[in-house]
Amino acid sequence: MKSYFDLKGQVAIVTGCSAGLGVQMAKALANQGAAIVAIARRKEKIEAVAKEIAETYGVRTLAVPCDITDTARVEASVDEVLKEFGRIDILINNAGTGAVAPAEDITDEQFHNEMNIDLFGSFRVARSVAKKAMIPAKYGRIINIASMYGLVGNKIAGSAPYHAAKGGVVNMTRALAAEWGKYGITVNSICPGYFYTDLTRQTLDSEFFQQNARTMIPLERYGKEGELDSAAVFLASPASSYVTGVNLPVDGGYTAM
Repeated sequence: MKSYFDLKGQVAIVTGCSAGLGVQMAKALANQGAAIVAIARRKEKIEAVAKEIAETYGVRTLAVPCDITDTARVEASVDEVLKEFGRIDILINNAGTGAVAPAEDITDEQFHNEMNIDLFGSFRVARSVAKKAMIPAKYGRIINIASMYGLVGNKIAGSAPYHAAKGGVVNMTRALAAEWGKYGITVNSICPGYFYTDLTRQTLDSEFFQQNARTMIPLERYGKEGELDSAAVFLASPASSYVTGVNLPVDGGYTAM
């Protein structure tokens, strides 16, 4: 019997792996047998995540503190992973931030910070992982976590820098897919809709947002924990070998409207 999504023997880096969707996707990959490298800024958080994943799923894990806006630290982190595991098969670029304010009030610093983390940060990690591990191995699965806001605008919460950065991630995904396909590397993005995390719960539970969900989302609800997992596992697995340059919305139909 063929196991389409078996990831045993593979090594996956997940950035932004201290909480929320990053941890959920890391657990999904670990459930399929992948070794997990948890990357985020907060050392104690990723160490706890790595320990929980190792105990629950019986896979090797490594916690690597890293600020993805620091090129030298990104390079050193990738070197550390290669020293420990000797390979990197999967990268989920999940680390990000989100400035919310009317566009006319957004500061230069807010816009720059958004681009530096969400767009340039994702590129820094992809560049290093591809150059040091995936291009030499002639294999790789890169999954950039963009957003449905990288595909459309919105009227409910001003966040122009976030839209711009995630829109950049969407087209960067296509560019890297086109350039690195010859090395056996696929590059895709997932564009999540509204999902509950520690950062979004208060906003999403407001009556204003609840009403918006019923109006704007065909499934008339937010995403639930675990509903990104299958998309991440598919795009990370050998089963997606002929899928590259795709931006997959997981948004309850929001971008179909």
